[in-house]
Amino acid sequence: MLKPNSLNRVCLSKLLYENATYKKEHNKLIEIFKRNNIDYKYIDGTKDIWCRDYMPIQVTKDKFVQFRYEPSYLSDDLDLQSDTKEICKLNNIEPIFSDINLDGGNVVSYSDKVIMTDRIFDENPQYKDKTQLIKELEFLLETEVIIIPKINTDLTGHADGMIRFIDSSTVLVNHRDEDYKYIETGINKAMKKHNIDVIDIPFFDYKHKSKKYRDNAIGCYLNYLELGDIIVLPIFEVEGNKDKEVIEKFKTIFPNRKIETINYNSVGLEGGLLNCTTWTIQK
Repeated sequence: MLKPNSLNRVCLSKLLYENATYKKEHNKLIEIFKRNNIDYKYIDGTKDIWCRDYMPIQVTKDKFVQFRYEPSYLSDDLDLQSDTKEICKLNNIEPIFSDINLDGGNVVSYSDKVIMTDRIFDENPQYKDKTQLIKELEFLLETEVIIIPKINTDLTGHADGMIRFIDSSTVLVNHRDEDYKYIETGINKAMKKHNIDVIDIPFFDYKHKSKKYRDNAIGCYLNYLELGDIIVLPIFEVEGNKDKEVIEKFKTIFPNRKIETINYNSVGLEGGLLNCTTWTIQK
């Protein structure tokens, strides 16, 4: 797998700027890209803004793996299931296609490791032998696969709002003392087994008054965008936020990176943030 700091192009669904709801956030994000000379482009043929999930995984500079995109949480909403083969064709991508059902948001990677939640097993019941599924994933991704427990209340069960790599031997997680006990226990066990150090990052739960936004992502700082030497960190500027604390912590953790911040709340209300709405690759 490629290291996050080797990625030098970021791609967005065209729907992110075509939908007036996200226009302000989109424009702020593009300003950050332009200010830092980040190469960006738009993806044709998408059905929603969460392009991380349905775009292929880049394994090496010339190898892309396109997993099946049929998430159970969209089983009753087929209009939002982007056609991965059509997208790859429209955007001149020639990946290896796999029948394994896997969202890109459940793939958190470094050069020699990939972390995903056990939602991978739920989405692939045809694999009675879980070890066989892991072996096939490791073969396709050319790296070790580490499994952590999913958050049971999370609709998607993705890993990218739970854990991120700093380097091959260190990860960031949502503060374990404030998380569910089974998540704390599961992460501790998995990281200890693989000799990975853990750094806790503050988070908070934002209770929106509307039931429509009950599953919002506001408060999840770990769903940041990493691209080369730039980290684009979501801040929330709402009651109960921990923005200042997290910004200072990121500056300490990443002393050689430039930390850009953005209020991405219109997107966050829909249940995802920066990593969810971007697809990062090495050109």
